[in-house]
Amino acid sequence: MTQKILPVPNSIDDTLKLLSAADYLADRSLATVLFLALRMGRPIFLEGEAGVGKTEIAKVLSQTLGRKLIRLQCYEGLDVASAVYEWNYAAQMIAIRAAEAEGKQDRSQIEHDVFDERFLIKRPLLQALEPDTAGPPVLLIDELDRSDEAFEAFLLEVLADFQVTIPELGTIKAERPPIVVITSNRTREIHDALKRRCLYHWVGYPSAARELEIVRAKVPGIGKKLSEQIVGFVQAMRKQDLFKSPGVAETLDWATALSELDAVALDPATVSDTLGVLLKYQDDIARLEGGKVKELLDQVQAELRAAE
Repeated sequence: MTQKILPVPNSIDDTLKLLSAADYLADRSLATVLFLALRMGRPIFLEGEAGVGKTEIAKVLSQTLGRKLIRLQCYEGLDVASAVYEWNYAAQMIAIRAAEAEGKQDRSQIEHDVFDERFLIKRPLLQALEPDTAGPPVLLIDELDRSDEAFEAFLLEVLADFQVTIPELGTIKAERPPIVVITSNRTREIHDALKRRCLYHWVGYPSAARELEIVRAKVPGIGKKLSEQIVGFVQAMRKQDLFKSPGVAETLDWATALSELDAVALDPATVSDTLGVLLKYQDDIARLEGGKVKELLDQVQAELRAAE
């Protein structure tokens, strides 16, 4: 039975509804760029601090559009063999020895037989070019800034024409381009040549009101007072001179952890004991331990009282 292909959104409002259906609370500017990327068939390039929800966008698109999610996690030294394809050399050697045992002497025929698609190990970029009954997949190229510039240059052909060339088989081109989401934590600059092939959006930290919505959507059952204090405290922390400010992912982890501890409100001892959920560097934790935690907490509580 043929699987029904779910259409992409027809408007910015539909895009916002699509994201919110998976509890992803986006602002209108992100929804606009995402809508345009889907309608124009262009990759979307998302930059921002770690933990602000860039990767989650690809997951949400996969879930709400019913498409396969193919993820390429980038790292230093990533090459074609890991990203696109490689040959199964062990299986090829077995096939060659089997052919020789059967008395086959035509070397050109043997070479033709072993460089067959059944011996091809398909990596994420090649998988993303294959047709799918559910529609073109969502290709997530995650943390591109961690890869080398040589791999970034290789991506230019893939993103320009949605095709790759395998010398033994020829050029493989997508019948319909995948939905491409590229993320970067901006540990290095990505070349303009690649950015020009994409629609761009900077994903920043959310406002306090939006982050509160996210916490209440993602951590059901959390108390009103506690959720307000959590968001207020995290927002205040981001104004401090920290090596790595907590992202939304850390806010949600902290909210979940405090719920597990049955906390109903923040106090200096609880905050100090759980700082390791929010902060990942000892120097940052040391800056906030002691009197600084109480100072920020008093500030947050005063702001909440003034807002009542």
